[in-house]
Amino acid sequence: MSVRVVCEDQGHRLADAGAIGEAVNAFLTHLAARRFSASTVRAYGYDLANFSAFLVERALQLAEVVPGDLFDYLDWQAQSRRPVGKVVQLNAQGPAAAAMNRRISAVRGLFEHLVAMGDRADNPVPAARRSSGLRTPARGLLGHLGPGRQPEVVPRSVDVR
Repeated sequence: MSVRVVCEDQGHRLADAGAIGEAVNAFLTHLAARRFSASTVRAYGYDLANFSAFLVERALQLAEVVPGDLFDYLDWQAQSRRPVGKVVQLNAQGPAAAAMNRRISAVRGLFEHLVAMGDRADNPVPAARRSSGLRTPARGLLGHLGPGRQPEVVPRSVDVR
């Protein structure tokens, strides 16, 4: 079974994806209702078609996905596969890091939607790590105002004796 994205009157949808496709299509409809850009909905559709192909190849259902499967999904994307319908494979090194991050973001959104709809108890996609970049130390509620004015030291008067 091949998972593919089709453009319909309602927007981009997954075709030939069974129960996975129904959940993905409900999520894409939700994104469109939230006024996401048509290009974003289309990109998420292709990203989730990629994830659906992974699930079909592994014979997994959305309810069976665990965090370890997401790491397998990252490895699966990086594998070189025989091109279908292409004369020459132009990109033999796999998708770019930005594309993989966007795909994981789409999958995270799908599972958050499933949790919100009550179809899953938890989101198996691990939360993104926060950057350990340079940060200023927390300075309280009004820390953005700075230290304020310091009292000026008044010079002592000189004794004339």
